[in-house]
Amino acid sequence: MCGSTATGEGAEFNTRKTSIYVVTDDPDAVYERAKRAGAEVVRDIQDEDYGGRSFSVNDPGGNVWTFGSYRGE
Repeated sequence: MCGSTATGEGAEFNTRKTSIYVVTDDPDAVYERAKRAGAEVVRDIQDEDYGGRSFSVNDPGGNVWTFGSYRGE
């Protein structure tokens, strides 16, 4: 799943950032690997109300990557 968000005043003219959701069977292992690699964690790993487990990191371009176990219905 991907989406884009505009940021700041006059956002429609600013650089767009992307938000990406990646499904994984083992988000805890991916979280530990990302932390060891120095990723900027913006949301620690947690159990979600809707089911599954996930966390989010920023890449160097400011894009948000969320890794989680929820595959949808």
